[in-house]
Amino acid sequence: MSRQENRKNYVLDTNVLMHDPWCFRNFDGNDVYIPVTVLEELDHLKSREGLAGYQAREAVRTLHRTIDGCGRQCVSGGIALENGIMLRVTYSDADETHFPFGQDKNDNHILACAMQLKETSPQMETILVSKDVCLRIKAEICGITSQDYETDKLKADELYSGQRPLSISERSIGSIYTGGAKLPKNTEMLPNEFAVIKPLVKNADPIIARFDGSRLVPLRYENHSAWGLRPINAEQVMAFELLMDPAVSFVSITGGAGSGKTVLATAVALEKVLEQREYRKIVFVRPTVPAGNDIGYLPGTEEEKLRPWMGSFYDAIDFLMSSDKDAGRAKRAKRIEEGFQVEQFIDDFRRRGIFEIKSFTYMRGRTITDAIVIVDEAQEITPHLAKLMLTRAGKNSKFIFLGDPSDNQIDNVLVDSKSNGLVYVVERMKNHAITGHVTLRQVERSGLASLAEKNL
Repeated sequence: MSRQENRKNYVLDTNVLMHDPWCFRNFDGNDVYIPVTVLEELDHLKSREGLAGYQAREAVRTLHRTIDGCGRQCVSGGIALENGIMLRVTYSDADETHFPFGQDKNDNHILACAMQLKETSPQMETILVSKDVCLRIKAEICGITSQDYETDKLKADELYSGQRPLSISERSIGSIYTGGAKLPKNTEMLPNEFAVIKPLVKNADPIIARFDGSRLVPLRYENHSAWGLRPINAEQVMAFELLMDPAVSFVSITGGAGSGKTVLATAVALEKVLEQREYRKIVFVRPTVPAGNDIGYLPGTEEEKLRPWMGSFYDAIDFLMSSDKDAGRAKRAKRIEEGFQVEQFIDDFRRRGIFEIKSFTYMRGRTITDAIVIVDEAQEITPHLAKLMLTRAGKNSKFIFLGDPSDNQIDNVLVDSKSNGLVYVVERMKNHAITGHVTLRQVERSGLASLAEKNL
């Protein structure tokens, strides 16, 4: 069968372009159609504040650059792109037979375009690509093949956890602490992956070693604390090791509610910036993906708008400053005695330029140097936004992505547990010596939180 006979028609929904502005370049050897209704939706969304507006503007800019780069060929007749892709913008003059669900919704107009295209091009299969499950179901009812956008979806059944159980000899265990131990034969590990080694002594705790790219080596920060905080389980020890190591420029930590992601990252950031002066500032970033109105509907300055979204950081700092564990530092003790106020603490350092609180909307074009950047709830962002964030990294910067990538913790309709920016960077960055990842499975917040995480 010839390549021409294998060609398909792909009709793209608005949410696919917002998820990945360059999506139309990933349909090699096929015809890609963008309904005019999609352009109208992007035009309406581009003036909004927050992530939705940013993603719509990125999609519009990408289309504009593509059309300009092709000499402004007629988009209705088709623009030839690389790898045999033909891009078209299509306008539907469908009749009532193409609107079985009515004409009052934009989704139905996009579906009508697909139905009409199937009729006018019966020799080619027509496929509607959408991240909207409801639209895909309606398409199947109408006899139109539909699919999710699969290009940047996680292909593995399980996300890389950053650790693995390992059995080695007593001699090899001793070698870990005297120059490093070689991996057993037929065993492969990734840089900065942790080995959980079963101890030879009965009922002893497992031994944790770190693979440095060539050998298993002991943990460097196992007996350290940060801002009075010490890890309280094995997985937190692994995460703490990566967070404290200045040679690891990107750390991702996944885990359920109460597993300690934010408090660990915040404690290390405070230690590195305020005590050790290893970095100049801390940048807190959080996507603003609400269940209702977004950041644009809130009054005030950027900081005032973001305050309702930053509860996890405020809670982490409040916990670290009010806890009586390891309260040896005179500054901390004095603040506690004087009646610590977390808002005042953050505002003081923010005015001095040591703390920054930002949303993704304000990151385009920035270069962040000499800073620790903590991105919380990273499961809410698209792979495109994750790339945008990491490409802001300047010299002497450390980026930390935190989140829970399970579907019940995602409110952004553009992503799911296998296509969000957090799982995307975990899988794409795991092979490099300056990156590391750990999954936290144990809930430490409280007995009730642990019970809820397991049973609800």
